[in-house]
Amino acid sequence: MTKPTATPAEPPYLRIVAAIRRRIADGELVAGDRVPSTRQIAREWGVALATATKALTTLRLEGLVETRPRTGTVVAGTAPPAASPASPSSTSSSAGAPASASASEQELTLERIVRTGMDIADAEGLSALSMRGVAARLGVAAMSLYRYVTGKDDLVLLMADTAYGEESYPADAPEGWRPRVELGARTLWTLYRRHPWLAQLGPISRPLPLPNLMVHGEWVLSALEGHGLDPTRLFDIHVLIYSHSHGLAVHLEREAQAEAATGQSDDEWMDSRAPTLQWLAESGRFPAFTRIVGAFGDGYDLRLDALFEFGLTALLDGLTPIIEGREVTSRWTTSREATTP
Repeated sequence: MTKPTATPAEPPYLRIVAAIRRRIADGELVAGDRVPSTRQIAREWGVALATATKALTTLRLEGLVETRPRTGTVVAGTAPPAASPASPSSTSSSAGAPASASASEQELTLERIVRTGMDIADAEGLSALSMRGVAARLGVAAMSLYRYVTGKDDLVLLMADTAYGEESYPADAPEGWRPRVELGARTLWTLYRRHPWLAQLGPISRPLPLPNLMVHGEWVLSALEGHGLDPTRLFDIHVLIYSHSHGLAVHLEREAQAEAATGQSDDEWMDSRAPTLQWLAESGRFPAFTRIVGAFGDGYDLRLDALFEFGLTALLDGLTPIIEGREVTSRWTTSREATTP
């Protein structure tokens, strides 16, 4: 007697696809609504991030969802009718790669890999980036990427160099060192605003050896040359100016990460902490804090763009006497020597 053939279990990613598809079909999620992120899917269904990425990729290929920068994955503008779950054999090969991998791999280029990685990092943060996730979105086997990059670290450096290369400087530089420095700082801030993950790549003590990042450094250094500054002092000023843009930009990605992790906007998070802040204010231990916070009226609105401009103005105002030779040199020399090991 022939034993009945066991039906293979449905892959986990297809169960996730079916569940999110039902939510969209039932109207629980409508056009523009955020769908669960890869990390939320991993937590809710108890699967690996690669499985969560594959599920979102399948929904994206079906046209049910789309990725929007700094928003994440949302229900597409016009959702097609709910489709019946695809069979495992029609969506993957025995090696776990998409059935269309051969055709997709023929179209694979380094530029497509890098841009896909940037799309993922822009939408979901650098922590969501993986080689498997990039491959899944491109519809190719993960190993095919290694013909172009040596690994994730290599890919991230290529992504960063590409991002820094999106902005350049005019051939005719503005008159005066300050307008040129301001343009350099604001250009970097624009790039960090567009790609917040850039500020997460490393501390200033370990600068990235990227040609397109050097373009921005060269612009500021050339603006500071010709003022009689000692080379060490000149480079210190360059690092300070760079640190202002980079340091504030770190919070752009962390802000998005915090919202994704807690499910709360900044305002919602602050509202949930209101009782604690009230208790601190009424404790009597922090009188300056109590007076200042109590004088806000509608509360304090932390705006990073405004803070960047305010800080840039204050920084350059303070540096002007140094750059233009109107500062007592011994003060800077003494302070630097005191902090040198």
